[in-house]
Amino acid sequence: MTAGNTRRTTALRSRTAAVGAIAVAGALLLTGCGDQTKDNGSGSDSETTKANSAPLADKLPADIRNKGVVKVGSDIAYAPVEFKDDSGKVVGIDPDLAEALGKQLGVKFEFQNATFDTLIGGLASKRYDIAMSAMTDTKDRQEGVDADTGKKVGEGVDFVDYFTAGVSLYTNKGYDQGIKTWDDLCGKTMAVQRNTFSHDLAKDQAKKCKKDGEKALKIEDFATNPEAETRMRSKGADVVSADFPIAAYSVKNAGGGKYFEIVGDQVEAGPYGIAVSKDNTELRDAVQAAVQAIIDNGEYKKIVDKWGVADGAVTEAKINGGS
Repeated sequence: MTAGNTRRTTALRSRTAAVGAIAVAGALLLTGCGDQTKDNGSGSDSETTKANSAPLADKLPADIRNKGVVKVGSDIAYAPVEFKDDSGKVVGIDPDLAEALGKQLGVKFEFQNATFDTLIGGLASKRYDIAMSAMTDTKDRQEGVDADTGKKVGEGVDFVDYFTAGVSLYTNKGYDQGIKTWDDLCGKTMAVQRNTFSHDLAKDQAKKCKKDGEKALKIEDFATNPEAETRMRSKGADVVSADFPIAAYSVKNAGGGKYFEIVGDQVEAGPYGIAVSKDNTELRDAVQAAVQAIIDNGEYKKIVDKWGVADGAVTEAKINGGS
């Protein structure tokens, strides 16, 4: 999710190119609880041989290579990027990409569920090796700066960029209330996931409404995007904002496509990044090499095509390419 601690801009930049219709089946998943089944790291001899034969295994830090697991912090309630299917399995764009990265590095990427606003803290405390959760690469996040105060609040993280997405507005179907742009939000109530880029944009718009002498934009923030959608469904809010792939997936699947509709164009297109602690440059560089490898060998294209998000594809795995 394009997310908090984000460098602000003075105006929204419209992105009219759609990221593509989300063409996957399945219902909108609500928040998943608990972690996926853990790997205890005691692989068999055949697994060890497989790991050692992986093309990029030698790029990993020795401790991760020996354990055979990369621990991934993720908010697993953000379909189609990462969510749980009806059987409880973690699926989506990020898990598919992680599986392909694992083949390059000879390790398993093990997703662990958490709320989005705790992921960077989880990296700092070594709970996770990486965070992979539709997280936007921004200068503020790289530098550990709070977007609202401009103050330094942490060491920051490094990013390996792997996708591009903008932000969308969506409403209850048939009830758009004339909302086409962010300036139409004055006097409305927005439900939004806490500490995401959408939340930052909403706070910026609320200030703009006040400055322009317009009616106030009321913001209600929630731990997960499904909770924000539930609030809107109950008519407690007029509009929700989320990354375009998530908004498009909800519009297509929630209530069999009968619940929501996207209004207006995407704004603020930016790169998703895999976050890594700044003191773990060896892991960062290994992940970058693996992302570039699956781009070059075609596995990346297969995955973004499968999920209907090819318009957000990148051709280069940059480090800290966000602004």
